[in-house]
Amino acid sequence: MKAIQITEPRKLEIVEVEKPMLKDSDEVMIKVKAAGICGSDVHIYHGTNPMATYPRIIGHEFTGEVVEVGTSVQNVAIGDKVVVEPILYCGECYACRSGRPNVCEKLEAMGVHVDGGMREFIVVPSAKAHKVSPDLPYEMSVVVEPFTIAAQSTWRGDVKKGETCLIMGAGPIGQAILQYALLKGATCIVSDIDNERLDDAKKLGATHVINPLEVDVVEKARELTGGSGPNVTIDSACTLKTFEQAVEMTSPAGRVVVLGFSVEPSKIAQVHITKKELTIVGSRLQTNKFGEVIGYLNTGALNPEGFVTHKFHFLDAQKAMDLVEDPSIKKNKVIITF
Repeated sequence: MKAIQITEPRKLEIVEVEKPMLKDSDEVMIKVKAAGICGSDVHIYHGTNPMATYPRIIGHEFTGEVVEVGTSVQNVAIGDKVVVEPILYCGECYACRSGRPNVCEKLEAMGVHVDGGMREFIVVPSAKAHKVSPDLPYEMSVVVEPFTIAAQSTWRGDVKKGETCLIMGAGPIGQAILQYALLKGATCIVSDIDNERLDDAKKLGATHVINPLEVDVVEKARELTGGSGPNVTIDSACTLKTFEQAVEMTSPAGRVVVLGFSVEPSKIAQVHITKKELTIVGSRLQTNKFGEVIGYLNTGALNPEGFVTHKFHFLDAQKAMDLVEDPSIKKNKVIITF
């Protein structure tokens, strides 16, 4: 079978690999139908993901059809449409015992630490295969994983009805977070340096948008919130500066949620944290959010329409990656079809 592999930084190839086989009774084989290109895939392509090794079959946002099941599998059947939860964990460390396996000490993410879903077939433990409605097109079921990131970040930020939430970054993850925060009843402000993405955010329900290239984002956020600042700031832009700004502008007793993985330090003054008694939390991957997101998608509470803007056949994976990297082309989520 064929797979999309980053053999070394800046080198993407379509390779021939052995088709996997079921080894345990609780495994399922999935015919991959679609996979999304995520920022982490781009970082692996660039050689800037410190957790990735090469060669690596990328892809942790993927969906497909169950074509074979082990003898003990009960949660899915042949023919089911599924999305795959792409994290593997030990179940024994402190994080796992605390109900947070997404930060397991031995965490392995498909497409990063181990080979991922950008291949024609994949075998996974049945517990990682989540059934979705047969009426949900693959170009919509493929976005379940990004929406679980949104579910996790709004949970970590404890976003509640009546609060103001500022989302930094209006890319695919930022837009998913916006939808989730609105679902929780928050009033949402979105900041981004791309006015077209800000227009998309307004269409999705943001009450105000801020372009930091045009105004001071901290001052504007305070102005829009009566001087206090947003109650929750979720930084999906993930730059050194946005983290600093988030801490500075969040309201007293507020929460700051950080999604970035930068190894470079930001300059954070203690006074902002202590004076306002801020809660600053990281948000990584997700904890048991797949069922929740699938439920919302099935009922229409979350709207994936327009989330996917470009589709490429897997043989054109290099063209897809080139488009993702081209700043002159407006895009949201780019997916690969198999």
